[in-house]
Amino acid sequence: MGGFAIPLLLCYTILSTSIPSTTPTDTITPTQTTRVNDTVVSAGGITELGFFTPSGKPNYWYLGIWYKKISTRTVVWVANREIPLTDSLGILQLTQEGNLQLVNSSGSIIWSSNVSRPVQNPVAQLLDTGNLVVREGNDTNPENFSWESFDFPTDNFLTGMKLGRNLKSGLDRYLTSWRSTDDPAPGNFTYRLDPSRYSELILRSGDAVRFRSGPWNGLRFSGFNKLVPNPVYTFGFVFNQEEVYFSFEVVNVSVVMRVFLNPSGLIQRFTWVDRTRDWVLYTSAITDNCDNYALCGVYGSCNINRSPPCWCLNGFVPNFPQDWYEADWSQGCVRRVQLDCLGDGFKQYSGVKLPDTKGSWFNVTMSLDECQRVCLENCNCTAYTSLDIRGGGRGCLLWFGDLIDIREYSENGQDLYIRMAASELDTNAGSTSKKKEKVAIAASVVTGGLLLLGLSLILWMCKRKQRVNGKRRPSRGYIYTRGRQKEELELPLFDLATISKATNNFSELNKLGEGGFGSVYKGILIEGQEIAVKRLSKDSRQGIDEFKNEVNYIAKLQHRNLVKILGCCIQREEKMLVYEYMFNKSLDCFIFDEKRSMLLDWPNRFNIIIGIARGLLYLHQDSRLRIIHRDLKAENVLLDNEMNPKISDFGLARSFGGNETEANTKKVVGTHGYISPEYAVHGVYSMKSDVFSFGVLVLEILSGKRNRSFHHPDHDLNLLGHAWKLYVEGRPLELVDALVRESWCACEVLRSIHVGLLCVQQSQEDRPSMSTVVVMLGGEGALPQPKQPAFFTETSPLEADSLGSKNAAFSGNEGAISSIEAR
Repeated sequence: MGGFAIPLLLCYTILSTSIPSTTPTDTITPTQTTRVNDTVVSAGGITELGFFTPSGKPNYWYLGIWYKKISTRTVVWVANREIPLTDSLGILQLTQEGNLQLVNSSGSIIWSSNVSRPVQNPVAQLLDTGNLVVREGNDTNPENFSWESFDFPTDNFLTGMKLGRNLKSGLDRYLTSWRSTDDPAPGNFTYRLDPSRYSELILRSGDAVRFRSGPWNGLRFSGFNKLVPNPVYTFGFVFNQEEVYFSFEVVNVSVVMRVFLNPSGLIQRFTWVDRTRDWVLYTSAITDNCDNYALCGVYGSCNINRSPPCWCLNGFVPNFPQDWYEADWSQGCVRRVQLDCLGDGFKQYSGVKLPDTKGSWFNVTMSLDECQRVCLENCNCTAYTSLDIRGGGRGCLLWFGDLIDIREYSENGQDLYIRMAASELDTNAGSTSKKKEKVAIAASVVTGGLLLLGLSLILWMCKRKQRVNGKRRPSRGYIYTRGRQKEELELPLFDLATISKATNNFSELNKLGEGGFGSVYKGILIEGQEIAVKRLSKDSRQGIDEFKNEVNYIAKLQHRNLVKILGCCIQREEKMLVYEYMFNKSLDCFIFDEKRSMLLDWPNRFNIIIGIARGLLYLHQDSRLRIIHRDLKAENVLLDNEMNPKISDFGLARSFGGNETEANTKKVVGTHGYISPEYAVHGVYSMKSDVFSFGVLVLEILSGKRNRSFHHPDHDLNLLGHAWKLYVEGRPLELVDALVRESWCACEVLRSIHVGLLCVQQSQEDRPSMSTVVVMLGGEGALPQPKQPAFFTETSPLEADSLGSKNAAFSGNEGAISSIEAR
């Protein structure tokens, strides 16, 4: 996430009608009026106050402040954001009492600073920080300002500004987003120190909490583990009887830095870089899915480096296990053993973001031991920690009720002590004699285990020697083709009883999915290894050839982006393939699912695109066989526990030998929406057929929409046509799933869209090879211009003609084409 295209999209590009005065000044007095064509410039020429018109509202005038020396007009404060001037005849004036007023052409006051305390000899002054202040004429002490714009921020948090509350006056300083990039009216998002919580910054969308910073722990907010001392800016938190607020200062006053709450609800810190003449993204408050509030529910813990990211804390279990299996963690976890108050203790959890402090209690003087005692004496207290972690820790923070929105960090996390029943505590060891007894038992177990291990090793070595001397070959499976010819399969053979036991006799609860040739089940072998079993349907008329085909191909392929086959089972009427189990199932379960798609941020999606490309490159170029997959689609891309993609299902694959580059078939197979035009119409397939499927898949990953079922209210184009329309209109980023926009790298996104369109071009000669695709995705050079894609609409003559044949038939695999006669 750098400073390329994103800041240009986030910054406000303002079409200003203002013309600076020939003699700009940094002050306004009661004898002056500031008109639409006038500006006020700070003494150092850093900031400027004046009227502007947003690009989308040329007939509305707003009073705002921006940076004068920055070429990209960036408005950081707006006075009359709710009521704009509707003509250019309005004025800004300072009254004799010290009130700033914005008056329209009819004499009505549409905005006022509403200073309640009269000021003698008032002066309004614009400071280099961007703060507009009202003060006594000769009094420049900030403590005596009667009014300042920093007390009423809009969507930008600037150096020297306070984000928080004055506890005596009730003044609350917080950010509110613009309604849109060209409408300064208050938007849907607010970012503030929440009075119902202990020192936490809360991002809300309307009334719903979207993100929280975690409580301040003396060094940082516990949810900002990257907030550490640095050479660019300093930060601090003040909490006393009069005020509670967060602020920051730049180390070098020449650096321009701001925290920006954009109309989409993103909280981002930008710095201006003169060399590139652009705002550069420095940090972002929301960095990954674990920052989404309460993603894992109560007593759930989120770890972005784990898959799935949500797990129950030790001693807790899912409240609704089936929901967790389907990646819905919102209902959280429950205690495995309920508390009984008198016998409870505490379990330490280290390196965490502290849970939501709503309804918590704190004391600044207690020690950690005193904090534990107070919590233990109150049966409603569920957790405690140090209020301030500096110098070994001091102060006490207690929680009452359920704990929510916890996440784990690899660094800069905090210790949390959670109340647990006695039976859940590791420290409940009893007396010294019991400890000694447990040690003796443990020693006996270890000794016996070592003896058993030694005997097992001896037996294994003896059997291995017998196998070597006897030249025994691994067990292989055989299959009879339709011509009743016996063929050996180059895979280890699993016993039917073993597979049946592993899958709980092919229980429906173990079923992972169902395709055109059969079902897939999850299984666990006796040694604990998880497997996926593809069971060929007994009623399938086409499955024998595809089964043999998949065995013979995939057994010879080894690549990190291809699924690994472990063996097969051929017994009685059963024919099964045994694969490594992919924890996250297939790609379609994520990109087309409203809840699970939230887990696929841009880095994950781009990694998946790159991984699929490398897997295809291996099949086309680097494997011993030149293999055309012929059925690449989201359902046939599996995801491991780290979200790495693995291409699967080689039942329709074909190999090329020697100098072959394409082949022809009368039987067109594949899945509607992914098949290339030359294959659908003429039965001609080649490596470029897979390239076309890959291009469709890229656009689906980017958009989160299926090509074959895409609908748009404004046109009848399919996904490929929609992507092309946005591209030629200069709006390609609108294709991308909104969930990705919080984490995207715009240059990678644009490059991926471009490559996807190159891959789905009508002519196979225009499509790049997979080796070129891999280079283009990872490079930075210029790309060739794509042409209009094939199957531009769902009703294009080419597609209608090819798919509307009387010979077209579809299997149960969501439209997999099983028989189309080529022309």
